[in-house]
Amino acid sequence: MKSKMLILLTMYLFAGMSNAQNCINCHKAVTPQIVSDWQISKHSQNDVDCAVCHGSDHNSGSNVANVKLPTPETCAQCHDTQVTQYKKGKHSLGWAAMKAMPTAHMQPMALMDGLKGCGGCHKIGDKSTEELKQLKESGSKFGHFACESCHTRHTFSAEEARQPQACQTCHQGFDHPQWEMYSSSKHGVRHNLKQLGVLSKDASAPTCQTCHMSKGDHEVRTAWGFLAVRLPMPQDEQWAKDRATILKALGVLDPDGKPTKLVDVVKAADVARLTEEDWQKERNKIIKICGDCHSENLVKAELQKGDEMIRQADRLMAEAINIVSELYKEGVLKKAEGYPHAYPLLLTFHDAPTVIEQKLFVMFLEHRMRTFQGAFHNNPDYSLWYGWSEMVRDLSEIKELAADMRRNKH
Repeated sequence: MKSKMLILLTMYLFAGMSNAQNCINCHKAVTPQIVSDWQISKHSQNDVDCAVCHGSDHNSGSNVANVKLPTPETCAQCHDTQVTQYKKGKHSLGWAAMKAMPTAHMQPMALMDGLKGCGGCHKIGDKSTEELKQLKESGSKFGHFACESCHTRHTFSAEEARQPQACQTCHQGFDHPQWEMYSSSKHGVRHNLKQLGVLSKDASAPTCQTCHMSKGDHEVRTAWGFLAVRLPMPQDEQWAKDRATILKALGVLDPDGKPTKLVDVVKAADVARLTEEDWQKERNKIIKICGDCHSENLVKAELQKGDEMIRQADRLMAEAINIVSELYKEGVLKKAEGYPHAYPLLLTFHDAPTVIEQKLFVMFLEHRMRTFQGAFHNNPDYSLWYGWSEMVRDLSEIKELAADMRRNKH
């Protein structure tokens, strides 16, 4: 009996090796770099061949359509812990968050489902079977896989994904220039010097992953969330009013301060912490991580400075929102269809219909973001000149535009 089982196992392994060799022989001519990447990978060293991820239905040039494209579930066959963590974090919600944006459907398909714009980064989010089917039917067939966003195919290198440059493609630019902030901060400069060999390989030089994926945890979440709004409301009376104004302009609260249906979208996309316990849990994590290099007193003091910059930014932001809201109420500015009540809708992005509303959108999504993100990423220039200073100038322009519009109306 044992001898028969051994023969069957040997035949199975030989067949697998034979099929893998067939793939290699063909793809060395068709896509040679894919083969060389796989050959240097841990997958190759551990006999994880093409069929494990792509199935065995494609074996010639005549049936390329039968190749299976992997999903996180494919990776979960071997990496269940990491996939489970990923599904609990904000990366897995990236696709849903993008689709929840009010005017996302107005962008060219190539940018969204074609992954040449927002979709190029938000593809890291989980997609249902139906969504994958719709993408293929619309002509978007490739690049919908999540794990390859950090572990580039076909090496799927963990070492590559541990480098801060792995985060650079998505975490840079207009609304979230974390790469620019980090790489020019003392943390990033030290890591760059470490990579260049100027500093010892044992020198302390935190990466993005050190703080946001501690010990390889794929559940990536932050205390304040992407938009830096949270519940419960702060005890500071003015800040509570300002945050309420911002939440109204996000469509989450109605004019009376009551939750709207969009609260469910916020919950589903996990873009904000909605309880004190949830916020404190994430804050405690980062205090512990930073405590590996700094005293707890210093860490808490620095984080509180970031909180304070959110408060200061919210004061400027709320004043600007209220100016535009008053223009709606006075009939000076026509409220676009779909805007919540007498408030502008900040997440319409570049689709905001007038110059003053465009200025408000930029103030919120570019300059407010940089004000607090710069503070938390220890980059003074971003927090001041690219953030708070720009918000002050935005507010001045919005006041002037509003005055001009009132004069022209009369």
